[in-house]
Amino acid sequence: MTNYVTVARVGDVARGDTKGIALGGKRMLLCNVEGSYFAVDDVCTHDGGPLGQGRLFGHAIECPRHGARFDVRTGRVLALPAVVPIKSYSVRIEGTDIQVSVGT
Repeated sequence: MTNYVTVARVGDVARGDTKGIALGGKRMLLCNVEGSYFAVDDVCTHDGGPLGQGRLFGHAIECPRHGARFDVRTGRVLALPAVVPIKSYSVRIEGTDIQVSVGT
């Protein structure tokens, strides 16, 4: 069974913006892409840089250190120098609560 934890409320993260969250001892990033929310690890797989200090371009988050880009919907690498994807997490909206999956 998947457990979800409330991490923010609808409206807390503006469209095109991100919010850093801590969940289960992990740094995560909540992203608002045109009103849809996505959650990914807040750590670049290239050199451990904080993705939350980067910029969101549509569905792509760019690491501020070396420009690696990741798809926040899937975690897939979109641009080098990263070659390993970041972890993405299931997100749901319950009323006005934004909830992120914390696993099974």
